[in-house]
Amino acid sequence: MKRIAIIATCLYVVLSCKTNPFTGSSTLNFYPNSKIFPTSFDQYNTFLSDNKVEKGTSDAQMITNVGKKIAAAAEKWLTANGHADYLDDYEWEYNLVQDETVNAWCMPGGKIVFYTGILPIAQDETGVAVVMGHEVAHALADHGAQRMSASTLQQLGGVAGNVVIKDEQTLSLFNTAYATGTQVGVMLPFSRKHEIEADKIGLTLMAIAGYNPEEAAELWKRMKAMGSSSTPEFLSTHPSHDTRIGNLTAWAPEAKAEAKKFGVTSFK
Repeated sequence: MKRIAIIATCLYVVLSCKTNPFTGSSTLNFYPNSKIFPTSFDQYNTFLSDNKVEKGTSDAQMITNVGKKIAAAAEKWLTANGHADYLDDYEWEYNLVQDETVNAWCMPGGKIVFYTGILPIAQDETGVAVVMGHEVAHALADHGAQRMSASTLQQLGGVAGNVVIKDEQTLSLFNTAYATGTQVGVMLPFSRKHEIEADKIGLTLMAIAGYNPEEAAELWKRMKAMGSSSTPEFLSTHPSHDTRIGNLTAWAPEAKAEAKKFGVTSFK
């Protein structure tokens, strides 16, 4: 029975792989859009009803306008690369919420929130496009569903260990080692990989939308100047500021070259 369960689990994992159209690599995803998007939309609406959404201001309009441009750039890229129907289930929405937290986030299916606290770091429309490109990229690459899938596997591994190991002392050691090992060795690198992917995809999208990708590194320099986290990169869910600045600087010419394929040769 145990062997059958292991084989079934392995088959499920293999059959649950999807291909990321932007990287060409296979991704682990147990959750189809039809299941995860409705829940995401409900949670997003609940969040909006519980928070102060800014409406009718120039900043709120800027967030919406930039979001639409980045989403249009994504559609252009996907259509040109043979994925014309990829966005069929997406329902893009962009809201500015009054909160001093320096952050923005997305939910599966294209539901995005900017906090007013990030606007001074963004400084202008191009800075907003840097952040927006990154958040849209998370949605396009199914990063939310991938994290849920990885968490499910992590939990299944822990359950399997608890079923197989009978000795209480050994089980206690296993649970401690498993929790730390999978978090530091698997889950945190997995999260950092997603952030790096979103940075690169977002850079391409902002360039296709007509925004200067060279400004992405400048935004992260401003973020770094606010005060770097003391957490070492290998214990963090995000790459260090220096890693991001280096990556974005190196990728900017490639993003401009990609934008040129769509007739974009000048940038804001």
